[in-house]
Amino acid sequence: MGLIEKLDAPTRAINDLLCRLQSPFLLYLRLYVAWVFLKSGMHKIGDWETTLVLFEYEYAVPVLPFELAAYLATFGELVFPIFLIAGFGTRFFAIALTLVNIMAVVSYYATLARGAGLVWHYLWAAMLFTNVIYGGGFFSVDQWLKSRFSRAD
Repeated sequence: MGLIEKLDAPTRAINDLLCRLQSPFLLYLRLYVAWVFLKSGMHKIGDWETTLVLFEYEYAVPVLPFELAAYLATFGELVFPIFLIAGFGTRFFAIALTLVNIMAVVSYYATLARGAGLVWHYLWAAMLFTNVIYGGGFFSVDQWLKSRFSRAD
């Protein structure tokens, strides 16, 4: 074994380890972000009257009537995470949840900016973008469908 190979061996070992950890990490990101949004959606439907009041007076949702904004936000927070957990349409639903996240920041920016709330939204966006870029990984319905139905050329 030459000098270059000896110097490169630790780098290869680290690279191999990181490659093996990619799919579990992508699964973790999907589960964590899905849990955050599901919890928010469940909180909204748990006290719907308060949700409507918040959307009418507290959240400054642009363009949409507050009732429609409340229904759309709750729908997105309850439905999109289910697909993300399964890893079915991972990239699409990660983008969809990113849009929900962006709308929350735009609508509630003044309050989020006063505290540390904005930082959490940035973190969730980074986690979602990681799944947009890399997909669902091995532990996803996307991967299962790809392996099941892809044609060998």
